[in-house]
Amino acid sequence: MRGGAQSHLMRCSDGRDHDLYYVVKFQNNPQHSRVLVNELLGTRLAARMGLPVPPVAVIDVGQDLIRLTPALCIELPRSRTPCWAGLQFGSSYPGNPRSLTLFDFLPDEQLRQVQNLYDFAGMLVFDKWTCNTNGRQTLFFRDGGGARSDAHTPGASQRTEASAAGGNYRTVMIDQGFCFNAGEWNYPDAPLRGLYTRNRVYEGVTGMESFGPWISRVQNIGERVLEELVGEVPPEWYDDDHDALVRLLEQLYRRRPRLQELLLEAKRSNRQPFPNWH
Repeated sequence: MRGGAQSHLMRCSDGRDHDLYYVVKFQNNPQHSRVLVNELLGTRLAARMGLPVPPVAVIDVGQDLIRLTPALCIELPRSRTPCWAGLQFGSSYPGNPRSLTLFDFLPDEQLRQVQNLYDFAGMLVFDKWTCNTNGRQTLFFRDGGGARSDAHTPGASQRTEASAAGGNYRTVMIDQGFCFNAGEWNYPDAPLRGLYTRNRVYEGVTGMESFGPWISRVQNIGERVLEELVGEVPPEWYDDDHDALVRLLEQLYRRRPRLQELLLEAKRSNRQPFPNWH
């Protein structure tokens, strides 16, 4: 799969004779093992906000599978190393990879056909809260084209520009790996961080009230929810440094009142991302 984490598309089993496709990020990916933590925590939190993020899972990849599959490796500038066995992060693929076409870019005319374009405003609230230091990553698919409406994958298998022909689209938000500043686990806020590359997706924003529903949902995420999320994360993903993970989430909890301030900083930036907010 494309992307710096060198994810792999894998067919998995849930133990109930169901074949499921996941995009799997491995602990020894080139970015940082903590991006697995970020993916799991970030996706869970975005889902609680009602945003279009994928079902995710902890994927157990066996040593025999890696030994028998040469493609399961991480490519470094001067070497290749096998992926590690054990517990990895998986983000469900939104449909059958043999038949579903995903797009990472839509021309302006097609952007007008995206049925849930308003979710970009909610995702910006999430990205500001979690200090996503990457630009907002998203995918598009034609509505009714076989994709699961609540699922998508980090690192699309087919990254193409959509043609002008036919049908409505939906967007799905991918790749929470650079929330919390990737492996640094801090919050270096900057006005342009977390924004999608196209201002058109924010045309529905007319003021702070446009972000209100998502800000309220963030405010309703209490400390107990964050404590429960800690229990879902395999300790090997963060080198058993439980205190560092707890500190990360304590800081996240304390950031909730800053959301309006962070959004106003984006509005006042030279980019002017909200064309209809005057």
